[in-house]
Amino acid sequence: MKLSLSVLAVLIFLITAINFLSTAKNNNSDSELKSDSLTVRKPKLNNISSFKVKDITGKEISLSDFKGKVLLIVNVASKCGYTPQYKGLQELYKKYKPKGLEILGFPCNDFGRQEPGSNEEIQNFCSMNYGVTFKLFDKVKVLGKDKNKLYAVLTDNDITGTSDIKWNFEKFLISKNGEIVARYPSKVKPDDEKLILAIEEELKK
Repeated sequence: MKLSLSVLAVLIFLITAINFLSTAKNNNSDSELKSDSLTVRKPKLNNISSFKVKDITGKEISLSDFKGKVLLIVNVASKCGYTPQYKGLQELYKKYKPKGLEILGFPCNDFGRQEPGSNEEIQNFCSMNYGVTFKLFDKVKVLGKDKNKLYAVLTDNDITGTSDIKWNFEKFLISKNGEIVARYPSKVKPDDEKLILAIEEELKK
């Protein structure tokens, strides 16, 4: 009887040990999976080709239509200290359009309410005062919960960072295949050497 009890005790001990080791292994596997899930980060969208936007007349345009063109996207305003940049942007457009540059202007009233006009008023202002012929779009919001989806990506990606637009006339350079390339603050003028060099480099590709 004593032998039977001893054998039973050994068996119980072995079963308990096996269960413990099995549980520990499973827990370790789960921890590794959890650890992996924490370290693996889904890449952010860095391409804008899938977006559709409305131009200043209300017509829907797919940004994929600009494939093969280098884009300079700018949030613009009519009553800003940087508004004279319209002239530089138009000159830049006139010079590089034949080589494949398109400038997309998105009016925005988020900063100091410096773009209060209607789309028609904005278009007339740009045409009459600066002879703008590059494409203008429907007024958008670039800040807050109603931020335009395009600008949500432009301001939150792996290439140009995650900070909000600071003011009017911030610029984003986009490659021929729709990839975000670079970002320039408002103070960088359209004739800035580093901006022009970057545009020329993209046009060569």
